[in-house]
Amino acid sequence: MKKLLLATTATALLAGAASAEDIKLGIILGFTGPIESLTPSMAAGAELAIKEVSDSGLLLDGSTVEPVRADSTCVDSAAATAAAERLITSDGIKGIMGADCSGVTGAILANAAVPNGIVMISPSATSPALSTAEDNGLFFRTAPSDARQGQVMADVLMEEGIESVALTYTNNDYGKGLADSFQKAYEEAGGTITISAAHEDGKADYSAEVASLASAGGDRLVVAGYVDQGGSGVVRAALDSGAFDTFHFPDGMIGAALEENFGDEIDGSTGQHPGTDSEGATMFSELVGDSFDSTSPFTPESYDAAALILLAMQAAGSSDPAAYKEKVMDVANAPGEKIYPGELAKALELLAAGTDIDYVGATAVELIGPGESAGNYRQIVFEDGKITTVQYR
Repeated sequence: MKKLLLATTATALLAGAASAEDIKLGIILGFTGPIESLTPSMAAGAELAIKEVSDSGLLLDGSTVEPVRADSTCVDSAAATAAAERLITSDGIKGIMGADCSGVTGAILANAAVPNGIVMISPSATSPALSTAEDNGLFFRTAPSDARQGQVMADVLMEEGIESVALTYTNNDYGKGLADSFQKAYEEAGGTITISAAHEDGKADYSAEVASLASAGGDRLVVAGYVDQGGSGVVRAALDSGAFDTFHFPDGMIGAALEENFGDEIDGSTGQHPGTDSEGATMFSELVGDSFDSTSPFTPESYDAAALILLAMQAAGSSDPAAYKEKVMDVANAPGEKIYPGELAKALELLAAGTDIDYVGATAVELIGPGESAGNYRQIVFEDGKITTVQYR
């Protein structure tokens, strides 16, 4: 009997070892380009979740997970698509944490993810157009749509007593979608937009654009651009010419580079980016420690995006995207035991036992409609050259 038990145990162990996989997960972010100062922390957030799961030894009979990075460039759709195709065909990834900017995310989804049946969870693509993209149930995002951000922007400015603004936006899917959403909400609230003008990234001089914005006037300049590109160029030209001295910044403009570029020159400026003061946000910050900036825009969302992919695999009992895409909404939402940052091993055990989980994560995850975040925002103001939290919405 003892020999039989030993043989049975050995067989079970061999079966478990045979079914374990080396799973590769793509991380596609703009490591070069107009938000390159934000993406290192975003990637680190995703890789923290991946390491937590892989080190636990609890995913799919002891499978390991390896992150594989690729550069979306944020703005070059052809380059982003080629990078995604390399990850899918050469590296054999089972899912994508990304992409980041809306235009390249849509291109990867249409040209690489859907044709190859690969799940994508973006932490930062916010264009409202992605809510209705053809995705075969493969696309999700832990960031809210800019349909929500536009309303929050309008609320912040009206509450600040700013009833007229000039608006400039980066000339792409992200910028146009956010500008349209904001303009609709702001005008409905009684605000006036004196001018709405696109700007192109990559220019050395934005004095002509600022001259047009200045001639239209406004109590504040809204810059819906990128902190490492044209958005900062517009701000510099506005400051140097004296056209505007306070600004309002949405998510693509908020980051450490904004403090480094302008310091107290933009004191009194306001903005918002996705964020929450939830219990999970505090736990994420404690988990990260001083390894990287846990409060950098879209970094908590990146941890959550990677975690959701891996937890969905466990819930489906498979790393096949065709199977686990059906479980993403289930693990993200109630009912189930709440799961916070640092508790991914616990979540894997519960799922293996057939117990429901409700992944709360670092950003109070709740996926609605087409699989996107309902939306919480951190409202900020510049004081003494530093980004300071005002409140959460």
